[in-house]
Amino acid sequence: MSQFTEFAINNWHLFAGLIVISGLLLWPLVGGRLKGYGSADPQQTVGLINNDNALVLDIRSDKDYSQNHILNALHVPRDQIKDQMDKLEAHRDKSVIVCCNSGSQSMQVCATLSKAGFDSVYNLHGGILAWQNAGLPTTKR
Repeated sequence: MSQFTEFAINNWHLFAGLIVISGLLLWPLVGGRLKGYGSADPQQTVGLINNDNALVLDIRSDKDYSQNHILNALHVPRDQIKDQMDKLEAHRDKSVIVCCNSGSQSMQVCATLSKAGFDSVYNLHGGILAWQNAGLPTTKR
């Protein structure tokens, strides 16, 4: 028996913990794909905007949106998504990147859009905070 196999058998609890922790770390990246949407970090988002003419959908509150947002983002507050679905229909053929403050609330909207038949939906991983931490520009207009 090899030393690694023997170590793994004798320390199975360490390997079980490693598997659980790895799953928890990878879930935000692959979990959405299983639900029909992807995850894009700020740099990938810039690529989608520049190369695919992607739509950024900002679902934050009116107050947060007025303080700063990604240039040309469409603002539809999260609680109005289902009521404003007709507004989004015009963008069905584009990639849609959903943005909130931290990336957690936008996952719910990504799932809603995927269920509604939008094919190319992405969650801005880390939200507007990650966008700003990456040094990318925002606007108040």
